[in-house]
Amino acid sequence: MRVIAGDARGRRLEVPRGRQVRPTSDRVREALFNILAPRVVGAAMLDLYAGSGSVGLEALSRGAARVVFVEADAHAAAVIRRNLDRIGQVARAEIRVQHVLAAVRHLGRQGKRFEIVFLDPPYGRDFTSSTLKAISSSGVLAPGGMVIAEHGYRDEVPARVEDLQLVRQNKYGEVALSFYQQLPLEGA
Repeated sequence: MRVIAGDARGRRLEVPRGRQVRPTSDRVREALFNILAPRVVGAAMLDLYAGSGSVGLEALSRGAARVVFVEADAHAAAVIRRNLDRIGQVARAEIRVQHVLAAVRHLGRQGKRFEIVFLDPPYGRDFTSSTLKAISSSGVLAPGGMVIAEHGYRDEVPARVEDLQLVRQNKYGEVALSFYQQLPLEGA
């Protein structure tokens, strides 16, 4: 696995071995960042269920201002730390070793806001809906921000969760990316 573009282009990334981590493929990351290109530079990003951190690391390489990685597995979080050091982006990142829903609530209470929120929960376990609900209710999504969920192409994802509306879905082999944006406030 490698960084595809930006300042760290071509740098190899470590992937946690012997764990339940399924890194986002180069093909899917490239497609994702082709879609997100105008949003990435200067953006704050939240990478949930971060695994190896490949998506957030790619964002940093492409000019994101900062990335918060959330990963419950301490071994995987240590790999993210080493990958950040490998691409020279430790100062623009934060790693939270905790359960995703607790982290989202805590970030919301701290007033942290993100223009891009990416989530890649384990496939087939229906974590997407509960994570989208936590994102919506916590207020971590900045106005005009986007939430992207990676999931198995057969996994059903909701068309709407609270104020988050599915606006686009792309499939790449066995993987799908679903893009959500906030609905405007009633009467606004």
